[in-house]
Amino acid sequence: MIHEEITVQDAITAERFVLRPCRKSDAGLIAMYAADERVARGTRSIPHPLPPGTIEAMIDRAGQPDRTEDIWVIDGSAQGHVEALGLISLERMDRQQSEIFYWIAPAFWNTGLASEAVRALIAANPHKSERVFAEAFQDNPGSARVLTNCGFDYLGDAEAFSVARNATVPTWTYTLKVE
Repeated sequence: MIHEEITVQDAITAERFVLRPCRKSDAGLIAMYAADERVARGTRSIPHPLPPGTIEAMIDRAGQPDRTEDIWVIDGSAQGHVEALGLISLERMDRQQSEIFYWIAPAFWNTGLASEAVRALIAANPHKSERVFAEAFQDNPGSARVLTNCGFDYLGDAEAFSVARNATVPTWTYTLKVE
């Protein structure tokens, strides 16, 4: 008999929401947000226009035991908000390091939700990372503010490919030593 190690992804409670694993029922709302060009252009991986089935496939990958990235829905339903306010994820790297990614639905921009989600995920440190990396596209200073507000230090300039833009985009790279 072969036993597979399954990585359990716990929910993380913040003041205004809960970070919880993705559910199949999240697909419609997340797809609606991800189809917004402003959201897609702020990420590396969301295509625009959003092909049918993209979010369902992402949710399926998020539940696989051999995944390298844990994805949480920012769920505000317990506090009277919508069930999905955005997504936040951690991708495993080597040497006890992770990279954090996040996006918030445009209706909730400039409300501090992204900063609160990043702080909650860093505090929980589900990967037991010693260091967390992040990046922000240089034409998205709001995302860079989230990182500096959460204690990340600027490392330097780099580039990353954006599927929605079909282009390599200048980024600011950040790091945080987790204590």
